[in-house]
Amino acid sequence: MHDKSALIEARIERFVRERITPAMYRETAQVDIATWDVPDEPVPFAHAREATYRPFAVGEQWGAPWGTTWLHVTGEIPASWDQKGTRPELVVNLSFSTATPGFQAEAIAYSPNGDIIKSLEPLNTYVPLGAAGTAVDLFLEAAANPNVAGNFTFAPTAHGDKATAGKDPLYRLRRLELGLLDVEVWELLQDVWSLGGLMRTLPATLPRRAEIMYALDRMVDAIDPDDIAGTAGAGRAELAGVLAQPAYASAHQLAAVGHAHIDSAWLWPVRETVRKVARTFSNVLALMEEDPDFVFAASSAQQYLWLKEHYPALFERVKAQAHAGRFVPVGGMWVESDTNMPGGEALARQFIHGKRFFMEEFGIEPLEVWLPDSFGYSAALPQIVAAAGSKWFLTQKISWNETNRMPHHTFLWEGIDGTRIFTHFPPVDTYMSELSASELALAQSQYAEKGMAKTSLVPFGWGDGGGGPTREMLAAAARTKDLEGSPQVTLSSPRQFFEKAEAEYSHPPVWTGEMYLELHRGTYTSQANTKLGNRRSEHLLREAELWATTASVLGDDEYPYAALETAWRTVLLQQFHDILPGSSIAWVHQEAERQYAEVAETLNGLIGASLSSIAGAGDVEFAFNAGPFPLDGVPALGGASATATVACESRRDGDDVVLENTLVRVRVDSRGVIVSLFDIVAGRELVPAGAAANVLQLFRDLPNQWDAWDIDESYKQDGQDLLDVVSVTSQGDAVRVEREFGTSRVVQLITLSATTASVDITTTVDWHEREKLLKLSFPLDVHADRAASEIQFGHLYRPTHANTSWDSARFETVAHRWVQVGEPGYGVSVANDSIYGHDIRRSEMADGATATVVRLSLLRAPLFPDPECDQGVHTFVVSIRAGAGIPEAVEEGYRLNLPLRTIRGSGAPAPLIAVDKPGVVVEAVKLADDRSGDVIVRLYEAHGSRTSTTLSTEFGWTSVTETDLLERAIDQSAVSSNTESTVSLSLRPFQLVTLRFSR
Repeated sequence: MHDKSALIEARIERFVRERITPAMYRETAQVDIATWDVPDEPVPFAHAREATYRPFAVGEQWGAPWGTTWLHVTGEIPASWDQKGTRPELVVNLSFSTATPGFQAEAIAYSPNGDIIKSLEPLNTYVPLGAAGTAVDLFLEAAANPNVAGNFTFAPTAHGDKATAGKDPLYRLRRLELGLLDVEVWELLQDVWSLGGLMRTLPATLPRRAEIMYALDRMVDAIDPDDIAGTAGAGRAELAGVLAQPAYASAHQLAAVGHAHIDSAWLWPVRETVRKVARTFSNVLALMEEDPDFVFAASSAQQYLWLKEHYPALFERVKAQAHAGRFVPVGGMWVESDTNMPGGEALARQFIHGKRFFMEEFGIEPLEVWLPDSFGYSAALPQIVAAAGSKWFLTQKISWNETNRMPHHTFLWEGIDGTRIFTHFPPVDTYMSELSASELALAQSQYAEKGMAKTSLVPFGWGDGGGGPTREMLAAAARTKDLEGSPQVTLSSPRQFFEKAEAEYSHPPVWTGEMYLELHRGTYTSQANTKLGNRRSEHLLREAELWATTASVLGDDEYPYAALETAWRTVLLQQFHDILPGSSIAWVHQEAERQYAEVAETLNGLIGASLSSIAGAGDVEFAFNAGPFPLDGVPALGGASATATVACESRRDGDDVVLENTLVRVRVDSRGVIVSLFDIVAGRELVPAGAAANVLQLFRDLPNQWDAWDIDESYKQDGQDLLDVVSVTSQGDAVRVEREFGTSRVVQLITLSATTASVDITTTVDWHEREKLLKLSFPLDVHADRAASEIQFGHLYRPTHANTSWDSARFETVAHRWVQVGEPGYGVSVANDSIYGHDIRRSEMADGATATVVRLSLLRAPLFPDPECDQGVHTFVVSIRAGAGIPEAVEEGYRLNLPLRTIRGSGAPAPLIAVDKPGVVVEAVKLADDRSGDVIVRLYEAHGSRTSTTLSTEFGWTSVTETDLLERAIDQSAVSSNTESTVSLSLRPFQLVTLRFSR
């Protein structure tokens, strides 16, 4: 038999494209259109309804960038449309492109009384209407969101900043009319889409492929091109047989979960996300009315809160479907946050605030963590997830790795403390599937657990910019429920999937440590002001809660529950995985910085008021220490009389400046770099011979793609040490270094700590480079084969070599307040006050010896999506501590980030809480969220070793209980005994413990 498959398939494709698809609407009819352009920011429906509209027509331009245009659509459905097998619809094309749904113009349809019907998106272009002969009266709120992404060529654009986006119309109304949907033709198109897609995924050698092809060929023969409506049924009859063939007994099982990944901000501002949530959720609710089996999962309590605040009627409809089990809140987090950079307490609060919202509003506690798109996953996360009462974890992003593939799709993920969480990584490699045959086949072929298990999850629905599932996707799910050659697709909730996956795979493999994303390494550095705002806010929140609790418990001050909740929620929103990582448009980061400033003002006010109450009236200066370790004579979590300290003396030695105290001696040469850092106590030089530390290095930063996201390893091929100086001067107990390069200027102040063997370097950069990376380098004469980096509630070790492809891919890594490198018996820490990006490697020095080089990434200057990223003045503080093991590194991190506060008063009471072992760190002291007045203390083991400690209190309490993060009692694992004012604790390495003291 001759092979004519290519010709047959071409015949089928053209007939579908040119004959069947245009026949989906039997008839069309015109409507009357009037328009009103909102002068500035979006307005509520009630405002828009009363506006003055002008006549408008298809073909006219509309919508300045970020503008809103309301369209009032009126008309009448023809009486002749009362035809069997049809459905009247409003059909809209705002100037849609199907290439990037969710990144462009969108609209939402309202009834005249303000009820939301559904939205209009590039691949969801209809609004259902009433019966034939009835009137049409609709309002469409059309958002002229510019397509900042373009085709993801990463070209600079002015559209990301409202001030530079321009006023010229972006779009042209291409279609707005009534259409009579032919349901049978639409169903035929869905048959063809599913079968044709399946055919193309099957090998040519399989009989099944030929069966489908010839059935489609017969379908073409059965349909009269001049009477598509009348013969579509005959065409479907030709396909019925191949659609009815059941799946193979060994077919992969796919749990299809309706989903819409909605970035809380990214290439659009937060205010637009509010509307995207409403548009997406209204689409979902409309689909639920059509398909009783459809289940939809949505994360992010913040997005539900926006809906409640801005669209209360729509929120109540969501709530009703949530109670019915069809609209499923997932994730249990405030937003889908980044997990690399948020501090431990902040990441805990993501779950506390997220879960509490879902439990209070819906009576539902999500048990699965849903983070499909965050840029890597901290090794601290399993313990935090378990401490929040959750059981399962889902991500998809690791499929973006550019070097290595994860070996598992279903596995146990073990964190730094040994906690394990059942984890799934969907092999479909997308969080916004359309349930195409190629996607389903990919999931089946890539599934790593074949032979051991057979179930994976596929999230379906348009995402990033929202949109969600469509009726076409539900049709695809129905056709692939039991279809020969295809995996079996079942509509499911996340919980149903996880319960089934756990049951069928009782002994999954274990992945230990972080899930490092081998991509988007630049997100540890881009948008330095946003990262500074996060770090400062996290520590201000710690201070505000500690001092407010102290003032409330010891002095009966009113605890500022509402102000603290608002501040926390603001900070948690900014930790979204495209805000804190620095990968959003300028508008988003400008708003983040403004909100961080407001948070700082609020919290500094709360802190000042609490400390004034604690210190009382008086004129004696006291210092208060919110850190967990004593600092300059002030006890941890308490206060004491302020005392002046002398850090060091400075002197000239030829062209060099020398700083020295009893612990260290530093020599700064005429180039402004450190050529000697001598540990006096250990009698040891830390700067390798012939090398220099505190060297600023400038690199060309031109990633292959994803400008704000990526640092490519090729940056190392084009860099220079910045050694030219304007001046090096001695200023009291400091050395001041000034240098200029390109169009930028740097001033550094080098000082010694008064109480530790630390060199503090304050670097102020007036940065005006483009597509450059600025690093600060410290070669250290220690033989370290691994480096410790602080993460949430502990630290993580990473190799300093590149023996394997996994090691090599970690050429840029994240750390919080400190990193530490060492050899047996000796180490050095490098701490910072707002930096996250690091690279630490063994390197060969000029004399042939090897040293450990620690570099911190200070600034970048990508041009997309914000062409002004990081331009301006930035200040960083870095501390190098000689002779530092892990305990000293932990102390340094808190010292730099929680400076003492001074206030005048009459006294400083003893700390509310104290522990007697430095390895146990008190991370939070607050009042219970239920407003009972109980005191909550959260602490963790920080050194990575088992330890016992006694916690003592300066307030009365009746009982102490171990709780989860939501302050619910759990079985005791750390408390061994207690007296009326002490608690004895035994902690495993990195164990996180929350204690509730009932008062």
